[in-house]
Amino acid sequence: MKLKSMVPFLLISISIFMICLQCQKSSLDIQPFGQVDGKDVFLYTLENDNGMRLEVINYGGTIVRWFVPDRDGNLADITLGFNTVEEYVEKSPYFGCLIGRFGNRIAEGKFFLNGKSYELPTNNFPADIPCHLHGGPKGFHTKVWDVEYIQDEPVQGLKFHYISEDGEAGYPGTLDVTVTYRLTNENKLIIDYKATTDQPTPINLTQHAYFNLKGEGEGDILDHVLMIDAGQIIPVNEGLIPTGAYRPVKNTPFDFTEPQAIGSRIHVEDEQLKFGEGYDHNWVLENQSGELALAATLYEPTSGRFMEVLTTEPGLQFYSGNFLDGTLVGNSNKPYPFRSGLCLESQHYPDSPNHPHFPSTILNPGEVYQTRTVYKFSVK
Repeated sequence: MKLKSMVPFLLISISIFMICLQCQKSSLDIQPFGQVDGKDVFLYTLENDNGMRLEVINYGGTIVRWFVPDRDGNLADITLGFNTVEEYVEKSPYFGCLIGRFGNRIAEGKFFLNGKSYELPTNNFPADIPCHLHGGPKGFHTKVWDVEYIQDEPVQGLKFHYISEDGEAGYPGTLDVTVTYRLTNENKLIIDYKATTDQPTPINLTQHAYFNLKGEGEGDILDHVLMIDAGQIIPVNEGLIPTGAYRPVKNTPFDFTEPQAIGSRIHVEDEQLKFGEGYDHNWVLENQSGELALAATLYEPTSGRFMEVLTTEPGLQFYSGNFLDGTLVGNSNKPYPFRSGLCLESQHYPDSPNHPHFPSTILNPGEVYQTRTVYKFSVK
């Protein structure tokens, strides 16, 4: 074989060798996880030097398992999830997935933007009041995202990319979305959200992991000790839609400015707790600067696991797993009963397109939507 004809072969061989070497060095593991709409779904595993392990699928950018050490160094999966992609498609209550275009609720699935009315599909009906929830029935949680492996020693991660076409789920504009998960040796998961658009459109992206720091399937979360750095919540009506007002948390069961056990006041007679059947509200964070700041902490006494949530977002939705009822069986083949997981969703406020005095969720052409949320683990 002549040298000239060997050059392409050598280049290809070197490229393959470098890719294999990089995968070996990073310990990135990729396994088949089924198909959705004829598209392949894979399970990607990231692991740091401390043994913390994150397992994610490209269907919905979903966190399937998240193994975190306790005070004795023992690992447990601290998020609720399923073993098959079929279960995520057929019955998942947003376990571990990326939410978009708009996290949380939009009243009646309707909003006005620049003098034009838009109507979105409704898929949630608290108190028989319709709303558009988490991007609708075909939101970003149902999409098979493109994936790129990234490594910036010693951090490794996954970059998820999706293009939401103009008119998808009723939203205006083509939205180009990138979400990056980075796992660090400081036991942090850094989530960066980025998007651009060619028309004005609402956007409110978040991650919907359900946490149980004792381990998934290990009982309820009522003994978890929660702190939220917020002096106000956004009260809701019976349909869990914001009234537009702000309610101080002082002297109410919603005051988590000092760490409190979640179950300590969840049964108090309070109209807002009755509407949500527990906690399912947006807290107005003290930090409104757009800079990364501590929003919440979560501590589980028996394991010693301690989680900090930092975000650039102005709000945090705390949901206490009120609609789990034991019918779903998770990764460890144990049922998920009432309040066996909780969500801490960094976000802008629910129904913001219909409340002009809320922080704006409208992204315009030429602008870049960019937010960051960090989940950091340690022990006490």
